[in-house]
Amino acid sequence: MSAAHTRHRDAEGLPPALPHLRHIARSWQQDTDAYTAKLMPGEYYVTTNGEAITTVLGSCVSACIRDSRTGMGGMNHFMLPLDASQGQSAWTTGGTASTRYGNVAMELLINDLLKLGARRENLEVKLAGGGRVLQAMSTDIGARNIEFVRDYVRNENLRLVGEDLGDVYPRRVQYFPDTGRIRVKKLKGAGSTILSERERLYMDSLEKAPTGGDVEMF
Repeated sequence: MSAAHTRHRDAEGLPPALPHLRHIARSWQQDTDAYTAKLMPGEYYVTTNGEAITTVLGSCVSACIRDSRTGMGGMNHFMLPLDASQGQSAWTTGGTASTRYGNVAMELLINDLLKLGARRENLEVKLAGGGRVLQAMSTDIGARNIEFVRDYVRNENLRLVGEDLGDVYPRRVQYFPDTGRIRVKKLKGAGSTILSERERLYMDSLEKAPTGGDVEMF
């Protein structure tokens, strides 16, 4: 039996989380029929316990990565392409590494999987997000995130098996690492307007907050 199908529970009924990921909000969700981790911007989660992972994306991008043989996998949620502290250009300057940046979010997610026993040659990737939801901004942040993550996957020789990127809509994403299934729903109407405003406020907060700070969008 693979690690993905080991259904241990802690005292609260939740499957055990990796120690450094215990802060991620998790609960049983009827729509996924599974214990589900809910990601905020700048977070990632990895599971070996058959959990689902969900998030809502505007300009942000999520990479969903799993070991196709064991079913262990995870998802990240990043807002900006590159962290300046890693020696590359970014939307903001200075500060320490943070998973709000794509290069950091990708490395941490992949490294956690490899530490758990995943093999790089077995990794498969699905991508979602990068909508142009901030129409008032001169720079299309979603497009830059898409360019970054596609380049990253190609440069790291990772196997891309699916993507739902771009357009002008936010997305709700549900990912099931043990099977590789992903569900993406485009959000329209009032929900789209509210998320776009929250993302604008989040972007404003990034300009004011130190890179190591915690900034939540939802």
